[in-house]
Amino acid sequence: MPELPEVETTLRGIRPHLEGQTLREVVVRERRLRWPVSDELLTLRDVRVLGLRRRAKYLLIALEGGELLIHLGMSGTLRVVDATVPLRKHDHVDLLMGSGKVLRFNDPRRFGTVLYQAGDVPHALLAKLGPEPLSEAFNGEWLFQRSRGRKVAVKSFIMDNATVVGVGNIYAQESLFLAGIHPSRAAGKISRARYERFAEAIKVVLAKAIEAGGTTLKDFTRADGQPGYFAQSLNVYGRAGEPCLHCKALLKADRHGQRSTSYCPQCQR
Repeated sequence: MPELPEVETTLRGIRPHLEGQTLREVVVRERRLRWPVSDELLTLRDVRVLGLRRRAKYLLIALEGGELLIHLGMSGTLRVVDATVPLRKHDHVDLLMGSGKVLRFNDPRRFGTVLYQAGDVPHALLAKLGPEPLSEAFNGEWLFQRSRGRKVAVKSFIMDNATVVGVGNIYAQESLFLAGIHPSRAAGKISRARYERFAEAIKVVLAKAIEAGGTTLKDFTRADGQPGYFAQSLNVYGRAGEPCLHCKALLKADRHGQRSTSYCPQCQR
Protein backbone atom coordinates (compact mmCIF):
# COMPACT_ATOMS: atom_id res chain seq x y z
CA MET A 1 0.00 0.00 0.00
CA PRO A 2 1.50 3.38 -0.93
CA GLU A 3 2.44 5.30 2.21
CA LEU A 4 3.37 8.95 2.74
CA PRO A 5 6.79 8.82 1.00
CA GLU A 6 5.27 7.09 -2.03
CA VAL A 7 2.48 9.68 -2.20
CA GLU A 8 4.96 12.54 -1.78
CA THR A 9 7.14 11.06 -4.52
CA THR A 10 4.12 10.82 -6.81
CA LEU A 11 3.19 14.42 -6.04
CA ARG A 12 6.66 15.67 -6.94
CA GLY A 13 6.58 13.65 -10.14
CA ILE A 14 3.26 14.92 -11.46
CA ARG A 15 3.29 18.52 -10.18
CA PRO A 16 5.40 20.03 -13.01
CA HIS A 17 3.03 18.58 -15.61
CA LEU A 18 -0.18 19.93 -14.03
CA GLU A 19 0.40 23.24 -12.25
CA GLY A 20 -0.66 26.18 -14.38
CA GLN A 21 -2.25 23.92 -16.97
CA THR A 22 -5.91 23.83 -18.00
CA LEU A 23 -7.92 20.74 -17.16
CA ARG A 24 -9.86 20.21 -20.37
CA GLU A 25 -12.04 17.31 -19.22
CA VAL A 26 -12.25 14.24 -17.02
CA VAL A 27 -12.80 10.80 -18.53
CA VAL A 28 -14.13 8.09 -16.21
CA ARG A 29 -14.12 4.46 -17.35
CA GLU A 30 -14.90 2.88 -14.00
CA ARG A 31 -16.99 4.64 -11.36
CA ARG A 32 -16.87 1.85 -8.79
CA LEU A 33 -13.90 2.97 -6.73
CA ARG A 34 -13.82 3.09 -2.92
CA TRP A 35 -16.44 5.81 -3.19
CA PRO A 36 -18.34 6.00 -6.49
CA VAL A 37 -17.17 8.74 -8.84
CA SER A 38 -19.77 11.51 -8.82
CA ASP A 39 -21.39 13.12 -11.85
CA GLU A 40 -19.96 16.44 -10.68
CA LEU A 41 -16.47 15.26 -11.64
CA LEU A 42 -17.61 14.86 -15.24
CA THR A 43 -18.70 18.50 -15.43
CA LEU A 44 -15.13 19.80 -14.94
CA ARG A 45 -14.13 21.39 -18.22
CA ASP A 46 -11.60 24.07 -19.08
CA VAL A 47 -10.68 24.92 -15.48
CA ARG A 48 -7.26 26.13 -14.37
CA VAL A 49 -5.03 23.96 -12.18
CA LEU A 50 -3.90 26.32 -9.43
CA GLY A 51 -1.59 24.02 -7.47
CA LEU A 52 -0.94 20.58 -6.00
CA ARG A 53 -0.21 19.54 -2.44
CA ARG A 54 -0.34 16.51 -0.17
CA ARG A 55 -2.28 16.12 3.07
CA ALA A 56 -1.65 12.79 4.80
CA LYS A 57 -1.93 10.25 1.96
CA TYR A 58 -4.29 12.42 -0.10
CA LEU A 59 -3.13 14.20 -3.24
CA LEU A 60 -4.99 17.50 -3.54
CA ILE A 61 -5.31 19.31 -6.85
CA ALA A 62 -6.57 22.87 -6.44
CA LEU A 63 -8.77 24.02 -9.31
CA GLU A 64 -10.68 27.15 -10.11
CA GLY A 65 -13.87 26.60 -8.12
CA GLY A 66 -12.89 23.54 -6.10
CA GLU A 67 -10.43 20.78 -5.31
CA LEU A 68 -9.79 17.21 -6.42
CA LEU A 69 -8.87 14.63 -3.78
CA ILE A 70 -7.06 11.51 -4.93
CA HIS A 71 -6.18 8.58 -2.68
CA LEU A 72 -4.15 5.71 -4.13
CA GLY A 73 -5.75 3.09 -1.88
CA MET A 74 -4.00 -0.29 -1.85
CA SER A 75 -2.72 -0.47 -5.41
CA GLY A 76 -3.38 2.84 -7.16
CA THR A 77 -0.82 4.65 -9.30
CA LEU A 78 -0.75 7.91 -11.22
CA ARG A 79 1.15 8.40 -14.47
CA VAL A 80 1.57 11.42 -16.71
CA VAL A 81 1.46 10.25 -20.31
CA ASP A 82 0.65 11.58 -23.76
CA ALA A 83 -3.04 11.38 -24.61
CA THR A 84 -2.14 9.01 -27.44
CA VAL A 85 -0.62 6.35 -25.15
CA PRO A 86 -2.74 3.16 -25.30
CA LEU A 87 -4.81 2.31 -22.25
CA ARG A 88 -3.75 -0.40 -19.84
CA LYS A 89 -6.04 -2.66 -17.89
CA HIS A 90 -7.45 -0.87 -14.81
CA ASP A 91 -6.89 2.66 -16.19
CA HIS A 92 -10.05 4.04 -14.60
CA VAL A 93 -9.79 7.86 -14.70
CA ASP A 94 -8.03 10.35 -17.00
CA LEU A 95 -7.49 14.04 -16.37
CA LEU A 96 -6.90 15.54 -19.84
CA MET A 97 -4.70 18.64 -19.84
CA GLY A 98 -4.52 21.42 -22.39
CA SER A 99 -0.88 20.47 -22.99
CA GLY A 100 -1.92 17.15 -24.51
CA LYS A 101 -0.75 15.27 -21.42
CA VAL A 102 -3.01 13.03 -19.35
CA LEU A 103 -2.87 12.26 -15.64
CA ARG A 104 -3.97 8.62 -15.66
CA PHE A 105 -5.24 6.84 -12.53
CA ASN A 106 -4.78 3.07 -12.52
CA ASP A 107 -6.10 0.93 -9.66
CA PRO A 108 -6.50 -2.86 -9.99
CA ARG A 109 -8.14 -3.32 -6.58
CA ARG A 110 -10.31 -0.18 -6.81
CA PHE A 111 -9.71 0.83 -3.15
CA GLY A 112 -8.50 4.23 -4.29
CA THR A 113 -10.68 7.24 -4.83
CA VAL A 114 -11.06 10.38 -6.95
CA LEU A 115 -13.36 12.94 -5.32
CA TYR A 116 -14.30 16.55 -6.02
CA GLN A 117 -15.06 19.21 -3.42
CA ALA A 118 -16.61 22.39 -4.76
CA GLY A 119 -15.85 25.75 -3.17
CA ASP A 120 -13.07 26.49 -0.67
CA VAL A 121 -14.30 24.39 2.29
CA PRO A 122 -11.94 21.47 3.12
CA HIS A 123 -13.36 18.02 2.47
CA ALA A 124 -14.75 16.18 5.49
CA LEU A 125 -12.11 13.45 5.05
CA LEU A 126 -9.44 15.99 6.02
CA ALA A 127 -11.21 17.45 9.03
CA LYS A 128 -9.86 15.30 11.88
CA LEU A 129 -6.34 14.56 10.73
CA GLY A 130 -3.35 15.00 13.02
CA PRO A 131 -0.21 17.00 12.22
CA GLU A 132 2.09 16.27 9.31
CA PRO A 133 5.11 14.26 10.53
CA LEU A 134 7.66 16.52 8.80
CA SER A 135 6.13 19.72 10.15
CA GLU A 136 7.17 21.72 13.23
CA ALA A 137 3.80 20.92 14.82
CA PHE A 138 4.87 17.29 15.19
CA ASN A 139 7.40 16.65 17.95
CA GLY A 140 8.09 14.57 21.04
CA GLU A 141 6.11 16.82 23.33
CA TRP A 142 3.01 16.37 21.16
CA LEU A 143 3.40 12.59 21.31
CA PHE A 144 4.09 12.59 25.03
CA GLN A 145 1.03 14.69 25.93
CA ARG A 146 -1.30 12.81 23.59
CA SER A 147 -0.14 9.42 24.86
CA ARG A 148 -0.77 9.98 28.57
CA GLY A 149 -3.01 7.26 30.00
CA ARG A 150 -3.07 5.31 26.74
CA LYS A 151 -2.68 1.54 27.06
CA VAL A 152 -2.62 0.87 23.31
CA ALA A 153 0.63 -0.42 21.82
CA VAL A 154 2.85 2.43 20.67
CA LYS A 155 2.93 1.05 17.12
CA SER A 156 -0.87 1.27 16.87
CA PHE A 157 -0.77 4.68 18.56
CA ILE A 158 1.62 6.15 15.99
CA MET A 159 -0.38 4.73 13.08
CA ASP A 160 -3.53 6.56 14.23
CA ASN A 161 -4.08 9.46 11.81
CA ALA A 162 -5.40 11.57 14.69
CA THR A 163 -1.95 11.28 16.33
CA VAL A 164 0.08 11.98 13.20
CA VAL A 165 -0.72 11.43 9.55
CA GLY A 166 1.03 9.18 7.10
CA VAL A 167 3.14 6.96 9.38
CA GLY A 168 2.01 3.64 7.96
CA ASN A 169 3.13 0.10 8.63
CA ILE A 170 6.54 0.18 6.96
CA TYR A 171 7.73 3.47 8.39
CA ALA A 172 6.27 2.89 11.87
CA GLN A 173 8.37 -0.28 12.16
CA GLU A 174 11.52 1.37 10.83
CA SER A 175 11.10 4.44 13.08
CA LEU A 176 10.50 2.34 16.19
CA PHE A 177 13.70 0.43 15.44
CA LEU A 178 15.72 3.60 14.95
CA ALA A 179 14.36 4.99 18.24
CA GLY A 180 15.01 1.69 20.09
CA ILE A 181 11.38 1.32 21.19
CA HIS A 182 9.59 -2.04 21.37
CA PRO A 183 6.43 -1.84 19.20
CA SER A 184 4.27 -3.53 21.86
CA ARG A 185 5.16 -1.12 24.67
CA ALA A 186 2.12 0.79 25.97
CA ALA A 187 2.04 4.30 24.53
CA GLY A 188 1.33 5.82 27.94
CA LYS A 189 4.41 4.19 29.50
CA ILE A 190 6.97 5.87 27.25
CA SER A 191 8.91 8.83 28.61
CA ARG A 192 9.09 12.32 27.18
CA ALA A 193 12.77 11.84 26.29
CA ARG A 194 12.06 8.64 24.38
CA TYR A 195 9.21 10.32 22.50
CA GLU A 196 11.63 13.09 21.52
CA ARG A 197 13.91 10.46 20.00
CA PHE A 198 10.93 8.72 18.38
CA ALA A 199 9.61 11.90 16.74
CA GLU A 200 13.08 12.65 15.37
CA ALA A 201 13.40 9.05 14.12
CA ILE A 202 10.10 9.35 12.25
CA LYS A 203 11.28 12.53 10.55
CA VAL A 204 14.63 10.96 9.60
CA VAL A 205 13.08 7.75 8.23
CA LEU A 206 10.42 9.54 6.19
CA ALA A 207 12.88 12.10 4.80
CA LYS A 208 15.25 9.33 3.69
CA ALA A 209 12.39 7.36 2.15
CA ILE A 210 11.20 10.38 0.17
CA GLU A 211 14.76 11.05 -1.03
CA ALA A 212 14.98 7.41 -2.18
CA GLY A 213 11.66 7.64 -4.04
CA GLY A 214 9.69 5.47 -1.61
CA THR A 215 9.80 1.76 -0.90
CA THR A 216 9.24 -0.70 -3.71
CA LEU A 217 6.49 -3.17 -2.90
CA LYS A 218 4.73 -5.31 -5.46
CA ASP A 219 2.32 -2.53 -6.48
CA PHE A 220 4.21 0.75 -6.19
CA THR A 221 6.16 2.58 -8.85
CA ARG A 222 6.89 6.26 -9.13
CA ALA A 223 5.03 8.58 -11.48
CA ASP A 224 7.79 8.06 -14.05
CA GLY A 225 7.38 4.28 -13.83
CA GLN A 226 10.63 3.73 -11.92
CA PRO A 227 10.73 1.92 -8.57
CA GLY A 228 11.55 3.50 -5.23
CA TYR A 229 14.79 2.40 -3.58
CA PHE A 230 14.18 2.73 0.18
CA ALA A 231 13.63 -1.04 0.35
CA GLN A 232 17.40 -1.37 0.21
CA SER A 233 17.61 0.48 3.55
CA LEU A 234 15.02 -1.46 5.55
CA ASN A 235 16.25 -2.60 8.96
CA VAL A 236 13.31 -4.63 10.21
CA TYR A 237 10.25 -4.48 7.94
CA GLY A 238 9.62 -7.88 6.35
CA ARG A 239 12.80 -9.35 7.89
CA ALA A 240 11.45 -11.43 10.82
CA GLY A 241 13.66 -14.47 11.38
CA GLU A 242 16.69 -12.78 9.86
CA PRO A 243 19.62 -11.39 11.88
CA CYS A 244 19.50 -7.78 13.04
CA LEU A 245 21.81 -5.68 10.91
CA HIS A 246 23.12 -3.99 14.08
CA CYS A 247 23.42 -6.63 16.83
CA LYS A 248 22.93 -9.90 14.86
CA ALA A 249 20.08 -11.10 17.13
CA LEU A 250 17.26 -12.81 15.23
CA LEU A 251 14.40 -10.42 14.47
CA LYS A 252 11.00 -11.39 15.84
CA ALA A 253 7.43 -10.53 14.84
CA ASP A 254 4.24 -9.56 16.70
CA ARG A 255 0.86 -8.51 15.40
CA HIS A 256 -0.70 -5.10 15.95
CA GLY A 257 -4.04 -4.19 14.41
CA GLN A 258 -4.06 -7.26 12.16
CA ARG A 259 -0.61 -6.42 10.79
CA SER A 260 2.69 -8.18 11.33
CA THR A 261 5.38 -6.11 13.05
CA SER A 262 9.05 -7.03 12.89
CA TYR A 263 11.46 -5.87 15.62
CA CYS A 264 14.76 -6.63 17.30
CA PRO A 265 14.39 -8.04 20.84
CA GLN A 266 17.85 -6.70 21.74
CA CYS A 267 17.85 -3.23 20.18
CA GLN A 268 14.22 -2.35 21.02
CA ARG A 269 13.00 -2.13 24.61
